[in-house]
Amino acid sequence: MTIQLHKKPVPAVTTEPTGAAAAPRDVAAKVPTSGARETELVGPASTLRVRVGDLAKRTGKTVRALHLYEELGLLAPAQRSSGGYRLYTRDAEVRVRWIDKLQQMGFSLPDIKQIVQDVEQSRRAPVAMQRVQDLFREKLEETREQLRRLSALESELTASLTYLETCDGCETDELLGACAGCARHDCDHKTPELVLGFRVH
Repeated sequence: MTIQLHKKPVPAVTTEPTGAAAAPRDVAAKVPTSGARETELVGPASTLRVRVGDLAKRTGKTVRALHLYEELGLLAPAQRSSGGYRLYTRDAEVRVRWIDKLQQMGFSLPDIKQIVQDVEQSRRAPVAMQRVQDLFREKLEETREQLRRLSALESELTASLTYLETCDGCETDELLGACAGCARHDCDHKTPELVLGFRVH
């Protein structure tokens, strides 16, 4: 196995079975040594290995979160180094980002674990993919409904801010209660409910 070092040479760690034919090596990956320093292992993208800390940096997650994914069976290291460090491939990055997207859709980690189990327990691929399709279709409708609610809220906030802009130059010493009949506002203009709510009890 070819080891390529950028700094002063340090002992290399063997992370792949010996005796196998050497594969083309063209991509660098972090592999831990027995000490605190690291070497650069050169190999194809499919064999790239990174430690959990590097995976956390690549995905924006904490090391604790990645360990939790492992505890739930959602993530697994490709192998371990001779020093016992977890080593991950690029597939692990895809998996972590996939988990993150499902969480953004509103699924909890136990939900995601159940989804994975349901799909993996399906004997036929079409059945498994139909379950995924139904799940995503349901979430798409929920997302669209949420967008409609957010759009309505955006309009309400915009109208409220436009209405309240006339208050910036107010010099009256009247009490807040007088705002209900303020002459600075167009009487024909409907007061937005976000503003009107302050005036009623």
